[in-house]
Amino acid sequence: MATAAVIAAEHLTKSYGAQRGVIDLTFDVAPGEVFGFLGPNGAGKTTTIRTALDLLRPTDGRITLFGLDPRSDGPAIRSRIGFLPGELALWPRMTAGDYLRAFGAFRGGVDPRSIDAYAERLSLDLSRRIRALSHGNKQKIGLVLAFAHEPELLILDEPTQGLDPLIQQEFYSMVEEAKARGATVFLSSHVMPEVERICDRVAIIRDGLLVRVADIADLKEQAVRMIELHFDRPVSPAAFASLGSVRAVEPHGDALRLTVQGAADEVIKEAARHTVISVSSDEPSLEDIFLTIYRDDREDRRDGLGGDE
Repeated sequence: MATAAVIAAEHLTKSYGAQRGVIDLTFDVAPGEVFGFLGPNGAGKTTTIRTALDLLRPTDGRITLFGLDPRSDGPAIRSRIGFLPGELALWPRMTAGDYLRAFGAFRGGVDPRSIDAYAERLSLDLSRRIRALSHGNKQKIGLVLAFAHEPELLILDEPTQGLDPLIQQEFYSMVEEAKARGATVFLSSHVMPEVERICDRVAIIRDGLLVRVADIADLKEQAVRMIELHFDRPVSPAAFASLGSVRAVEPHGDALRLTVQGAADEVIKEAARHTVISVSSDEPSLEDIFLTIYRDDREDRRDGLGGDE
């Protein structure tokens, strides 16, 4: 029997009158995975999260958490999640420690030792008043709020904004530890390196529309890369140009530079027919893949309209 999804969106649509929100989103998030929701600012990431938490009501379709409806089962859902909003509103006159303990009490009690431990990991001074904190330190408060009670599901909207690189690395460790204990993480971001670093799968959203849902590994496997083969003598490019995965071949003396999409297996097998001196490969980053997907999606939509956008 298949395990029920922790988050499931079915034809989820939210419109703001004449303005676009999200349109016909269908995806699911499996238990124990780190799922990246990827897109530029304004793509619809925060709107999706707000509908999941019943901060907004869908115009059409639905989204469930743990198989429960956010509208009718809100308290049961909220007791099981940790949430970091994209725009964090705090009480400025309180100290960070008092604020965290107060919200821990609202939850029915959060172990103060857990609050202290996460604050120490993030280098958050609990004695300082919130109004005196930088944006990055306020973000740390939000992260402690989300993680300290060790929820089953973490929903994190742009979690590393304002954090310095060392604290970002600590955050990545926190996510990996949450996954190791069986928690599910839904992470909205437009920062490619962090998505590539910690996510198992990603959904890519553009202008409110879902462009792609795929494993990180699969995206990289399907991406275009450059492979340069150096032989002991000049080799005819014709055999390589005929391979299904090869998009272009450029001969340079004893070397061939290939543009390859997908697996390189057939390229390596063909190269093995000759004496290979060296092989180098320019592996695509997730950012390269993301931009290619966006460009292809834009061209597909323009072709569908039969003209320019």
